[in-house]
Amino acid sequence: MKNSIKTRILSGIAAAALLLTCAGCGSAPAATTTAASAAPAANDDSLEKVMSAKKLVLGLDASFPPMGFTNESNEIVGFDIDMAQEVCDRLGIELVKQPINWDNKEEDLNLGKIDCIWNGMSINAARAEAMNLSDPYMQNEMIFVVPGNSDIKQIEDLSGKTVGVQTGSTAQEILEAWELYPNVTVTALEDNVTLLNQMELGFSDAVFLDSVVAHYFITSNNKDYYVLPGNLDAEEYAIGFRKADQALRDKVQETLKAMKADGKLAEISTKWFGSDVTTIK
Repeated sequence: MKNSIKTRILSGIAAAALLLTCAGCGSAPAATTTAASAAPAANDDSLEKVMSAKKLVLGLDASFPPMGFTNESNEIVGFDIDMAQEVCDRLGIELVKQPINWDNKEEDLNLGKIDCIWNGMSINAARAEAMNLSDPYMQNEMIFVVPGNSDIKQIEDLSGKTVGVQTGSTAQEILEAWELYPNVTVTALEDNVTLLNQMELGFSDAVFLDSVVAHYFITSNNKDYYVLPGNLDAEEYAIGFRKADQALRDKVQETLKAMKADGKLAEISTKWFGSDVTTIK
């Protein structure tokens, strides 16, 4: 959401006076530093470790199509996987795909079991505080899906119904903040595919999940599902690294920007979504 700032003469005079006072004291206002602009610490060997090991261990929920999921041949594939593979190819290292429990992702990252979390991970304040996030690379909406023959046609119709949501996801947080949340029964499971299958079997009335996952699942499996009009929130996806791993984060970001510039990112996106939906500049 963009903020509108009105500048007034009095506040301008006050700000100027404050700057003059600080200058007289021999100190300047502190600069705000973000993960994207922070310089790597002198002892940050995160990139060196990955390059020396010749591998990047990527943590993911392997049931999150089309971002990262296990196909019928028991191979982990997806949009994020193709992106990460191209980054690793350009760095001359191996991509290791490590399925994790999504609810424990930050713990696995901080314990060093994985080098990054790269799997349609939505940005929120808690994750920005706990991890060193990449720039956003894709937008997403949080939506409700119901069976095609359901009498639920609007979001408001969900009052008194059972809604499935993924445990430990931002979808769960958004759902819990929803004004109608006290009027629904929530079923939380580990992955969205299971939730959708459970809904189809009649164990829930709807599933609340990422629009990219819902639309891909409906299209690729020819499902008779109905997406309720509207959404509860719009989000952006980012890659998560350990807080101190600025060098590794910056190298991956730099490589993604190069992929955007030379058209490779658009090629990968078109393969999965039919067009370039990425937001990397």
